[in-house]
Amino acid sequence: MALFLALILVAVALGIAGWVVKGLFFLLIIGILVFLADLVFSGIRIGRRRGGARAAR
Repeated sequence: MALFLALILVAVALGIAGWVVKGLFFLLIIGILVFLADLVFSGIRIGRRRGGARAAR
């Protein structure tokens, strides 16, 4: 959970820096990509956890 929150903070910081600073639009794109990767990563972890609980029953 801490990794998820840390990556969310990094994504937000990169997004804000890319949006505010002129000429650093690529940081906004990187922030969005980090955010999406974080959502995919957490979704995979939750999916594995649920699947394992069902298989154990």
